[in-house]
Amino acid sequence: MASDTLLVAGGQVLHPDLRVTDADVLVDRDAGRIEAVGPDLSADRDFDASLDATDSLVLPGLVNAHTHVAMALLRGYADDKPLETWLREDIWPVEAELTAGDVRAGAELGILEMIRSGTTAFADMYFHIPEVVAAVRAAGVRARVGHAAVTVGKDDAAARADVEESIAVAREFDGAADGRVRTAVMPHSLTTVSEPLLREAAAAARDNGIPVHFHANETEDEVDPIVEERSVRPLSYADDAGLLAPDDFLAHAVHIDEAEIDRLAATGAAVVHCPASNMKLASGIAPVQELLDAGVTVALGTDGAASNNDLDLFDELRDAAMVGKLAADDAAAVPAAAAVEMATQRGAEAVSLPGGRIEVGAAADLAVVDLDSPHLTPPHDLVSHLAYAASGSDVRHTVCDGRVLMRDREVLTLDEERVVETARERAAGLISRAT
Repeated sequence: MASDTLLVAGGQVLHPDLRVTDADVLVDRDAGRIEAVGPDLSADRDFDASLDATDSLVLPGLVNAHTHVAMALLRGYADDKPLETWLREDIWPVEAELTAGDVRAGAELGILEMIRSGTTAFADMYFHIPEVVAAVRAAGVRARVGHAAVTVGKDDAAARADVEESIAVAREFDGAADGRVRTAVMPHSLTTVSEPLLREAAAAARDNGIPVHFHANETEDEVDPIVEERSVRPLSYADDAGLLAPDDFLAHAVHIDEAEIDRLAATGAAVVHCPASNMKLASGIAPVQELLDAGVTVALGTDGAASNNDLDLFDELRDAAMVGKLAADDAAAVPAAAAVEMATQRGAEAVSLPGGRIEVGAAADLAVVDLDSPHLTPPHDLVSHLAYAASGSDVRHTVCDGRVLMRDREVLTLDEERVVETARERAAGLISRAT
């Protein structure tokens, strides 16, 4: 039986080596894979449906490698505070009132925003994970999800139950949504989960062949207590606890030293850089060029919309390239090509999800960017434009696993009006309960 095919025709294509050529992309929708890439494929190949990419650039769907997607409900709720104050005074009290329905509404809102800005895959650490999985299933995107385990401030039974939930969720939902959902064991951070439970979480992840994801070295307040109490740097502590394996990935890594960079390179654990959140919370600037020079896989994440305040990964691309130059005091640091790789193929590698590349056999996860606008003219260097000029509103079509999620700016898998209205209602009720 012939496969069901989709032709993305008439545009230019961003190849894995970041060359741009005139080419079509033929997608096997049954397999969710790219069947062919080349010029004028419509001339000698049959296809069942098409997307017009005229005056557009076809690139891999973007990968948001660290977020808390349901925090879209808290966008603009508590701004202009440092991380610890913001968490303890504002975010954690509100999150204590979250219901499963709130998380479903927030997840759908965040995923809707990501589809509209060309993101096809994300890694999510949050609560009520069955609701996040349900939203991913309905929307048609990919995700690596996990329950955020926090043990600080809890008695022994509650602390253990939280870590056990993270492990159980990872076991239960890995492979859900026809394989578009994968999981990780997700202890929140090195300072919010006790050492014995960190070790248990890591051991359970290894036993089940599931990665670990956690926050690390985001602020000096996450570094100093570990150094003072243990006389080692945080990533040495994490490595000893079993948290740095080749498929593991950690968020932020702002305050890391040379030895920690070498440790990351040696273990193969990846880093997710979240420049906008780090700037907004005044957490600092991660040494991204040093990480890249050491051979560490670096991806991009938005963090949650409460500390960003959007989920547009094109904004993150620009921020990463800009602040990377400031951190290195070098205009050549974190060039456009590196930033684009961080948002595509490196992101997919970091979270171990398909996608990130346009080539035969790769997952058919695509974003089509409309180039016919003043801010993307003239087309001297389209990779530069992706890093420094494009925005999520330039995305014309979004495809994941061979399925068209957005066509000509209309999202097909979610009811945008319903999602937005439900999110408004849920956010109002949540804040009312918490204040």
